[in-house]
Amino acid sequence: MTDLTGKFFWYELMTSDPDGAIRFYGDVLGWTTKPFGDDLQGDAYHVISASAGQMGGIMAIPAELKDHGMRPWWGGYIGSADVDADAKRLTDAGGSVKRAPEDIPGVGRFAVMSDPGGAIFMLLKGFSPEGMEAAPPMANGHVGWHELYSGDFDKDLAFYTSQFGWGKGQAMDMGEMGSYQLFSMSGATEFNEMSGGMMARPKEVPVPLWLFYFVVPDIDEAVERVKAGGGAVLNGPEEVPGGAWIIQGSDPQGAMFALVGMRNG
Repeated sequence: MTDLTGKFFWYELMTSDPDGAIRFYGDVLGWTTKPFGDDLQGDAYHVISASAGQMGGIMAIPAELKDHGMRPWWGGYIGSADVDADAKRLTDAGGSVKRAPEDIPGVGRFAVMSDPGGAIFMLLKGFSPEGMEAAPPMANGHVGWHELYSGDFDKDLAFYTSQFGWGKGQAMDMGEMGSYQLFSMSGATEFNEMSGGMMARPKEVPVPLWLFYFVVPDIDEAVERVKAGGGAVLNGPEEVPGGAWIIQGSDPQGAMFALVGMRNG
């Protein structure tokens, strides 16, 4: 059983059209989904499975959040050994609680947090002693890279490394865009162990956020499926160190996502 404490392990899409999102991502990423249960509005929570097993969920934006202007959005859950204690510890370290710890019946205890720069993430501890197994690196349909568009680069970097034990890798000079700091959620510092990167929020991105890169076997074929399904490619394809290619995009409902894969043509 993989220890997921301090690591992103579950990814959740809140959307205005769950059925449309399921069709779109099923075509682009090959996901299968099945209903888990009903939320307070009676809409099913759809559990996502990719090539190596379950990895997230899709649900309708709850009415109370929609009333406050929430738009479709991908969020990530970080494993916690004690949600209440972690919420306090992270607040003391400069983060903030956006939704106080509470139970999800039959699932676990969670809280909604933000880092010092304002990017949102969730904490989760499952009720069951049985944990999930982490997917192999770059497994198709799973998250292969995590990218933070930071609202306060120095404070956010210190926050995640000190509070979650993430390792700092190479800092890449991006010219006018500043530094791109590689990190490892396992605490490693070697390049091949990196989990993602952090950078100051570009002006094109309206708010600080976490962006998740889903793995595809062929980036060009995936781009065509994104376009055919009504999504948009916002940037790319662009080659990155190691020979992979990436895009950033938005789905038909407007949620931002990213893809990473090889170019086989």
